[in-house]
Amino acid sequence: MTAASEQALQGLRDLSTLKWYVIPLLAIVFYIYTLEIQKARKSGNWNAIFAGVTLFGIDFFHETWNGWIFACTRYSAFWTTPGETALRTMVGWNIEIMFMFSIAGIIYYNTISEENRGRILKLPESWFWVLVYAAFCVFIECLLNLGGHLVWEYPWWRLSFGGIWLIFCAYFSLFAGALLVTRLKTVKKKIAAITALYGIAVLMNLIALGILGWVY
Repeated sequence: MTAASEQALQGLRDLSTLKWYVIPLLAIVFYIYTLEIQKARKSGNWNAIFAGVTLFGIDFFHETWNGWIFACTRYSAFWTTPGETALRTMVGWNIEIMFMFSIAGIIYYNTISEENRGRILKLPESWFWVLVYAAFCVFIECLLNLGGHLVWEYPWWRLSFGGIWLIFCAYFSLFAGALLVTRLKTVKKKIAAITALYGIAVLMNLIALGILGWVY
């Protein structure tokens, strides 16, 4: 087991590590969602909410299989967050990351114009911003990695040309998933897709934590 993995297991889901700044962060997330719900009630367009919930759900799924990697190898997950946090929820996930990704989909959706018919650099603007936000997230991850806050252990998931593209693809899936769900034609289909996404992630965690007794 790597040193980063051992450190990440310390205080895992330990509520005694909670810090008071979690409360205002939670309030900010609630405020953003309530504003979007208020706008959706007036316009009938719930896509900002769907984008936010979808992106967070995809990240939840990614963090789950990343935890499975650690549990199966007992060596390291693809990415590990061993540093200080108000609450470490998985070996590669913490409460601060969760707050950020809970609103990232809304940020992305609100970047696109209401008409969503424009093109930027010959790309449809919705896909252009998928690429931009994915690239920006990779840039932030690189900074976190250089600072030792986010550890990449495997050679194919590191600060190299090949590794960067894999990390980029992971982030691309977050924003592309949010876009694709909002493009579904009916609200029922959108809710069904989101329910399936969360259902898979929850089931994987129940199997790992409840049935198999894995710790990640």
